[in-house]
Amino acid sequence: MATINTNSGAMIALQNLNKTNSQLEQVQNRINTGLAVSSAKDNGGIYAIAQSMRSDVAGYGAVRNSLDLAQSVTDVGLAAGEAISDLLVEMKEKALAASDTSLDSASRTALDADFAALRDQITTIVENAEFNGTNLIDGSATSISALANADGSNTLTISSQNFSLGGGVVTVGASASIATASDASTVMTAIETSLDNLNSSLATLGTDSKSLEVHKGFVSKLSDALEQGIGNLVDADLAKESARLQSLQVKQQLGVQALSIANSAPSTILGYFR
Repeated sequence: MATINTNSGAMIALQNLNKTNSQLEQVQNRINTGLAVSSAKDNGGIYAIAQSMRSDVAGYGAVRNSLDLAQSVTDVGLAAGEAISDLLVEMKEKALAASDTSLDSASRTALDADFAALRDQITTIVENAEFNGTNLIDGSATSISALANADGSNTLTISSQNFSLGGGVVTVGASASIATASDASTVMTAIETSLDNLNSSLATLGTDSKSLEVHKGFVSKLSDALEQGIGNLVDADLAKESARLQSLQVKQQLGVQALSIANSAPSTILGYFR
């Protein structure tokens, strides 16, 4: 039936052209963003899963920062402890030399001065073994904690140590002296005990630092795996989208021509009235 009121051919052609334009817009958006699912309207379920995983990835970024901070504090404490251990070895040498009863007064005084300088250096090291306001070896902190998972429900705890003079680890007192042979013998015993205690504490700190490093490596791998999983869910295959783009562009041109043909159909009715 020939009619000028209703052009069903043009309607069908327009519907097909609109559908092609919509598909073309979708492909262009995927190419622009690199994402097959860039919003909830693309695929609500996949988008929700991806956003949840992105939240975990962001959380693991905070976990890595927390682990880095705790490891830095621990490593500073380790470096200070190792320096104190070296000082104790030197102090033991001075004390052993001073325990010799045959020393003259001048030599003993010189040894005592050297010993006092080494002893006071321990205090200086302990006071300055600080990172980001936290000192793990002066007894001011009971422990430090680092985040272990993305929701903060688990933590890694590092116990503090007290390397201060006269503390639980370094038993040499802040006023220890080797002014006499007897004092030197007493101090040497305290130094040997301190070295044993200090080596045990350093082993503990070293193990704690290693555990932080291992967990940081695990968190990094886990974060990478999550990012890869997100990519598998939402990333667009650009090679495939490029092929679809060319196909849809041709389809769009054909749709425009089909619509033009359909729109010109009513003009043929004029031939009936010539």
